[in-house]
Parts: sequence; structure tokens; C-alpha cells
Amino acid sequence: MEENIIFSPGSFFHGTKANLKIGDFLTIGFPSNYETDRKAKYLYFTGTLDAAIWGAELAMGNGNQHIYVVEPTGEFEDDPNVTDKKFPGNPTKSYRTKQPLKIVAEVVEWKGHTPEVLQNIKDHLKKLEDMGIKAIE
Repeated sequence: MEENIIFSPGSFFHGTKANLKIGDFLTIGFPSNYETDRKAKYLYFTGTLDAAIWGAELAMGNGNQHIYVVEPTGEFEDDPNVTDKKFPGNPTKSYRTKQPLKIVAEVVEWKGHTPEVLQNIKDHLKKLEDMGIKAIE
């Protein structure tokens, strides 16, 4: 029997196409979720399920989308890619760290964005890329 996990305020999430297990650690230095030619200098995570869904949906690669509940192992900061530059404060509760993130659970039931909404954001990100603007700092 599968146990239902209730996420409490303060839970952190990471959306990706990487196939990980509970107890694994996300670490920097691997290929970025969003740029094939760049190694990740930071790990990004969020306090909202919706932002993690975007992360899973927009991650590069052909793997299945996953949303993991993560536990930071060290210091972290607000993600400057979305805070203050785009959204005053931190409404998406988006963060980054150079310290490992421990996988403590996987969110197995979640609903993604509609194909139209997803395509709209992909088109927008493509326009930014064509202008030389990278999505992730």
C-alpha cells in the first residue's frame, strides 16, 4: 500500500527529467537542465509545486518528468533569475545553492500545464534565446 505524503509549508521541490532515487543527492557540475553545453554552477529549487512543475516541463532531454521533494544540505539564497529582476520579492519561493540537495521523496501525482500554455512559454524562451538572453544566470 502506497503511503500518501502530505507536504507541509516549508517543503522544497526540484523539477527535472533526471531519474533519481530517494536518498540520492543532486550536486553541481552536471549538465544543466536547460542548456546542453553548460555545466550547472548552482542547483535550483522552489517552495511551490507550480514552479517545480515548470522546471520538470522545461528541462531538456527525453526522460520522464519528475518532481522531487528535496532537503538543502547547506546555505542557499533567493534565485536572482526570478527574484527582483522579474518578480519583486520571491513569490515563487525560488532558491539556488552550491551545496547538495538530498532527495527525500518524489511527488507522484501532479498535473502539468496545458499544451498551449507550455508551448507559449517555450516560444517566449526561444525568443529570449534568439536575442542572446539566457534563461538561467
